[in-house]
Amino acid sequence: MINDDEQTYPTILRMPEVERRTGYKKSHIYELIKNNQFPPSIRIGVRSVGWNSAEIDNWIAERLANVN
Repeated sequence: MINDDEQTYPTILRMPEVERRTGYKKSHIYELIKNNQFPPSIRIGVRSVGWNSAEIDNWIAERLANVN
């Protein structure tokens, strides 16, 4: 059981963290987005984007579930 103190909330991830979590480089991530195979980025500023951490975590979990 998760206590409220232990519950994690979605955050906005920048590209270096998305690369670290997925093991993919930026060009491959954008190719996956282009082919609707990766969560899309969200605009967080005039010249900056990020990703919802929950969407990235779910995407990774789906890939791991399909390994078997």
